Amino acid sequence: MVNAAVVEGVLERITYANEESGYTVARVDTGRGAGDLLTVVGALLGAQPGESLRMEGRWGSHPQYGKQFTVENYTTVLPATIQGIRRYLGSGLIKGIGPRIADRIVEHFGTDTLDVIETDPARLVEVPGLGPKRTKLIGAAWEEQKAIKEVMVFLQGVGVSTSIAVRIYKKYGDASISVVRNEPYRLAADVWGIGFLTADRIAQSVGIPHDSPERVKAGLQYALSQSTDQGHCFLPEEQLIADAVKLLGVDTGLVIDCLGELAADPEGVVREKVPGGEEGAPVTAVYLVPFHRAEISLAGRLTRLLRTDQDRMPAFQDVVWDKALAWLARRTGAELAPEQQQAVRLALTQKVAVLTGGPGCGKSFTVRSVVELARAKKAKVVLAAPTGRAAKRLSELTGAEASTVHRLLELKPGGDAAYDADRPLDADLVVVDEASMLDLLLANKLVKAVPPGAHLLLVGDVDQLPSVGAGEVLRDLLAGKGAASPRTGSGGASDGGGGRVAGGPVPAVRLTRIFRQAQQSGVVTNAHRINSGVPPLTTGLSDFFLFAEEDSEAAGRLTVDVAARRIPAKFGLDPRRDVQVLAPMHRGPAGAGALNGLLQEAVTPARPDLPERRFGGRVFRVGDKVTQIRNNYEKGRNGVFNGTVGVVTALDSDEQRLTVRTDEDEEVPYDFDELDELAHAYAVTIHRSQGSEYPAVVIPVTTSAWMMLQRNLLYTAVTRAKRLVVLVGSRKALGQAVRTVSAGRRCTALDHRLAGAM
Repeated sequence: MVNAAVVEGVLERITYANEESGYTVARVDTGRGAGDLLTVVGALLGAQPGESLRMEGRWGSHPQYGKQFTVENYTTVLPATIQGIRRYLGSGLIKGIGPRIADRIVEHFGTDTLDVIETDPARLVEVPGLGPKRTKLIGAAWEEQKAIKEVMVFLQGVGVSTSIAVRIYKKYGDASISVVRNEPYRLAADVWGIGFLTADRIAQSVGIPHDSPERVKAGLQYALSQSTDQGHCFLPEEQLIADAVKLLGVDTGLVIDCLGELAADPEGVVREKVPGGEEGAPVTAVYLVPFHRAEISLAGRLTRLLRTDQDRMPAFQDVVWDKALAWLARRTGAELAPEQQQAVRLALTQKVAVLTGGPGCGKSFTVRSVVELARAKKAKVVLAAPTGRAAKRLSELTGAEASTVHRLLELKPGGDAAYDADRPLDADLVVVDEASMLDLLLANKLVKAVPPGAHLLLVGDVDQLPSVGAGEVLRDLLAGKGAASPRTGSGGASDGGGGRVAGGPVPAVRLTRIFRQAQQSGVVTNAHRINSGVPPLTTGLSDFFLFAEEDSEAAGRLTVDVAARRIPAKFGLDPRRDVQVLAPMHRGPAGAGALNGLLQEAVTPARPDLPERRFGGRVFRVGDKVTQIRNNYEKGRNGVFNGTVGVVTALDSDEQRLTVRTDEDEEVPYDFDELDELAHAYAVTIHRSQGSEYPAVVIPVTTSAWMMLQRNLLYTAVTRAKRLVVLVGSRKALGQAVRTVSAGRRCTALDHRLAGAM
């Protein structure tokens, strides 16, 4: 080691920590006095303020921050002074001990404090305010953090972050080091946050050969898993092999052999010929097992629902429609247009139906009409949507209770549902709004739970972005075998009068006429212009604006000013509750990541009286707008799911817990070591905004997001707004977004399976 040196000191505070890499910037008191602190940088995994550190590394100088010490390795020594012990215990290291409790414990036991916690934690009841229950929890937390520390020390050499080390320990307990050393590729499957690349780095560090068959099989499954994250249900075999060779750096022959072994394993992968090449030529599709099962199951169950002779709403087979629609008009105070009438009849006479169309075309009123008529015949109607916001909107529209699909099915840990084919929903009509968001796995779970003879109505805008998860279910239901499918965002296969979509395997109506009142809205008018490939009007409107700014960084700053100051001042909207920034991508100067930091400082800045907690590169404060970034079936009453949005309402340093009130009005607690499940949501990517609706949206459209600028992306963003859209950025970038049709379709075979079954 060049310029090798050893520095000893007490860790005073961590100023920055990257949870992914473990890279940390911290300030250390080396005992030089006068409050003179040394800046140290490096992978200080697991180090806590108050600990005494012995650090090996080298001296250097930063052009902005001056002299600093780069840490290569470190060991910890428990603090020996009263002040050090107080700082150490109050740092949040031990659940149940915050700064106030730490003060009381140290005041009582002095320099013997750590010995007491280590050897006789029952004595903590001597401290005022600490009962037997709390002292028992503190003793258990002390033991757990020691064990986690051991795992962290082992993982330090491979750069695994603190939060990942904690998760590994929680998954495997005392077996953690054994699993990491002997079966590192298990981590990618078992532990959220560890992908193949991290597991592969660990595997190399513990000596697993580069050409190990276990490594190649794990790499193949990782490549397939990555493709499902991009929306594909399968990959063509040739593409998968090429991707794996590039990823793994091994011979093609070895990859082919290992793929064959995986295909022979019932829980490995599935190979099947499906149409998908040029002009429908068959390709060999390779699926991860759950996606293959789900695709076959969904196609089969939809077909059985459509074909069954059972009917839980038989009254509509011989209803006098003129009378029924006249009664409905009196009830609602408005008459349905002809295509809306067609949609209502379809939903109430067919077992499965799709209603699609853009904003202002009357989808909502049509859904309300279906529900009103079904209720009039005493049908049991169940309403659901993929997100909490969409479910709330559906409930307001119909005057009946609506829930998220996850809550409707009562999904359990592991993803199993309480309602399925063996225990179907008690429903005669199931209506699902925002159906473009349904991915393959969730759609399959939903359709499994629809009882034979019940009617299923799927409602959504097929021109929006497809689901975040794998599949494009709504598009596939509207696509016939060899028939045109509305994949391009420029219209789709329709009879032109809003009737049944041509060629589709499922009965469907596409509403195309924009109603007069909607024509007054610049938001609606421009959404349809964009969807038709025509640039939006950006002058002379009261609800649609463009703030032109060519420079991406300046556009990012202007976006923040518009969302946090200008819109609230001009329109009286709350910047946290009513205004949402929707970015085409996460990275970049006008991406959701950078904008969240700027928006947090504008909307919820640091204050001495405002509790906050740093986690990695983020700081969480009471009042922050946040979003869940993974499905967690263990949280809340029935799980908390990817995309759920809420506001931080409480932060308890003693209990090391943060509380979020979700948009479903549920208080959900998060331990501090679970904060990697949360991200700030002042700005979100357009993909993450699907199914949500906001009074106002601000959309940065910049050349830095050039590769993401596509018509259906911009269309989706604009259609999230109820009252106001502000575009910020470059006219050139806006033109690119309007012109660019999404390239190609996702790899799915659901439309083929449905068409073959009909």
